[in-house]
Amino acid sequence: MKKIKITQVKSGIDRSERQKLTLKALGLNKLHASKEVEATPQILGMVKKVNHLIKVEELA
Repeated sequence: MKKIKITQVKSGIDRSERQKLTLKALGLNKLHASKEVEATPQILGMVKKVNHLIKVEELA
């Protein structure tokens, strides 16, 4: 499977509880924190829900 690098670029403060929990589930807890994960359908669904708070890069 492909891997993607997810970086949090906006704060989760003043967001809905659901979005905060999604960031936590992705492993992001601080601004500019990055995480490399497999691009599974579950992960891509979470990325879609918080795409306004994160930056996504594909890894080779």
